[in-house]
Amino acid sequence: MEPVIPSGDVNHTNEQDKAIAAEEILQSKKTWLVELWDFSKTILIAFVVMLLLNIFVFNLSLVKGQSMEPTLENQERLFVNKLVYHIGSPKSGDVVVLKDPSTGSDRKMFLVKRVVAEPGDTVEIREHKLLVNGQSQDEPYTDVQIQDSDIKPLTLGENEYFVMGDNRHAGRSKDSRSFGSVKSEQIVGRAEFVFWPISKIRGL
Repeated sequence: MEPVIPSGDVNHTNEQDKAIAAEEILQSKKTWLVELWDFSKTILIAFVVMLLLNIFVFNLSLVKGQSMEPTLENQERLFVNKLVYHIGSPKSGDVVVLKDPSTGSDRKMFLVKRVVAEPGDTVEIREHKLLVNGQSQDEPYTDVQIQDSDIKPLTLGENEYFVMGDNRHAGRSKDSRSFGSVKSEQIVGRAEFVFWPISKIRGL
């Protein structure tokens, strides 16, 4: 004959089981919320770090147009070093990203150009050649002589730079020949390398 268990003990056991189940559900929810909060914090920290890096250290820029051909092609993507000019100055030959001087302060447009003359230099374009301080410049990064109009000698002041696109075909590049010299504070950073497309990764 099977033992008879008082009904009160059965109810008590059921209540304990329910309490344990409820506690497990609560703990599961707490664990899920903690994990969600930890994940959110990680994402937030990563976002802030990337934002700070983007502001002060580097930038990823997209090439638009043909003004830097053959060095850079349309739709290539650049890694731009923004830190380098906080500890030094742009040099002739640097490929730089700069704020477009021809647009208003309410529009943030950027250009990719090459520095061809530095503060104190006298720059001139004569007979389709770039002259700096009276010396014709060797420019292996171009594939054609300058086809636009000549420019009279211009001496750059303090913190002034003369920039040009590598594409010297007539009308292909908006640069210092049209908007004049640029100030150092207008230069965002130095383009270090092409990172996209992968098949064309290369240094500059």
